[in-house]
Amino acid sequence: MNWAWATSLDQIWRSPALPMWMTLAAAGFFGLILLIALLRADRSVANGALTVITLLSIAIAGAATVRVYGPEGQAAPAEARAQAPVIASLPALSCLDDLAGDAVGAGCEKALFGAPDTAAAAVSYTAARIDRLTAHGDVATAEKSLTLDMKVLRKSLERDRYGLVAHVLIARDGCTQFDCAAFRSLTDQQQIAANMGSHLYDTLVARYAPTWNAPATAPAMPATAAL
Repeated sequence: MNWAWATSLDQIWRSPALPMWMTLAAAGFFGLILLIALLRADRSVANGALTVITLLSIAIAGAATVRVYGPEGQAAPAEARAQAPVIASLPALSCLDDLAGDAVGAGCEKALFGAPDTAAAAVSYTAARIDRLTAHGDVATAEKSLTLDMKVLRKSLERDRYGLVAHVLIARDGCTQFDCAAFRSLTDQQQIAANMGSHLYDTLVARYAPTWNAPATAPAMPATAAL
């Protein structure tokens, strides 16, 4: 088998431009068949052409549906690839995955709240992660198709180490610790509800905000340099 040819076909199939050029090619093909059918007076030919057009339309619609709404196991890597540049530009956001352990998680606090732009990025990133989970519906519905990556995501959101999830649900969704639609997508909302009550996010912002505009301290000059 020619693997280079197979690779080219796979790249064409995954190309974002596929629906556009497929539609144009199909339209041209259908137009040609229709023109031939109209030029021929034989009704059987016209009926046959219309049948072919109908079958091809169904086939293309089915192919486009499979491509766009394929298995969720294929969608998760695409989401991960889309988020990779965001984490690469701000490595501190990887702390929110909560995979490195408690010691690292505690040390990440300063990295996340040490600058206003990083804190704002953490809030936006958390909001996007919440949307990824809630898009799967409630827990009972999601369990039928939830991937391992999404289960890890759910656990890290439920942990809500820095109160970011609680803050987003309050500020954006108008949630309270007793009533929140997003809770239906979680298996354990106790920590998030507790962070809502204690306003953990606001506490951390207040702790680090005084250092945001503080002038940088010049490094001490070695004693030998002063001589």
